[in-house]
Amino acid sequence: MKKTGIIILFAICTFSCKNKENELHKNHNTREATRNTVLSPKKFAMTLIDDAHIHMDYSAPSVRGRIIFGGLLAYGELWQAGAHNVTTFETNKDLAIEGKTLKAGKYGFFALPNKTKWTLIFNSNWDQHGKDEYDSNKDVLRIDVVPERTEKLTEQLNYKVIQINEAKGKVILSWEKTSVSFSFSIVK
Repeated sequence: MKKTGIIILFAICTFSCKNKENELHKNHNTREATRNTVLSPKKFAMTLIDDAHIHMDYSAPSVRGRIIFGGLLAYGELWQAGAHNVTTFETNKDLAIEGKTLKAGKYGFFALPNKTKWTLIFNSNWDQHGKDEYDSNKDVLRIDVVPERTEKLTEQLNYKVIQINEAKGKVILSWEKTSVSFSFSIVK
C-alpha cells in the first residue's frame, strides 16, 4: 500500500510540475514574442520614372494613441522623418524640387514640423542614427511645404513616392492626421 501511495504521489507531482513547466514556457514565449515585436518596422517607398529611380528607406513608428505633431514631436524641433536611423532619400538622377536642383545621390531626410509650415531637409550625411549627428552645414537642400490636416487617421508613418507623368513625381508623407508632400521633376 505504501508503495502504491508513493507512486501515485510521484505521478501527481510529475504531472503537476510538467503542467507548470509548460505554462511557464508558454508565458515566456508570449513575453518573448511581445518583446521581439518591432514597433517601428523598416519600410521603403520607391518609383521609377523613365530611367530615374527614386527610393526612400525609413522606420515606420505608429501613433498608438499618442498625439504626434505638437506632442511626441514638438513643433519647431528637428525630426529624422521616421524612427531609429535617419530616413534616407536616394535618386540616381538629378531632380528639380521647388526650382532647386538636388544632385543624384543618397541623402538623410529630415523635417522641421510646425502647425502651418514644415521645412523638409536633404542632408549629405545619410548614415546616422536619428538626429544625433545632424549638422546643418551638411544640408544640400531645404524646402518649405504646407501640412494638410486629414480626417482619416494614418496609424503608421507612411511614405509614398508616386509618378505623376513621364518626367514628374511626388513624395507624400502621412502620419497621424497630417500629410505633407512635395513634387519633383527629372532634370534632363
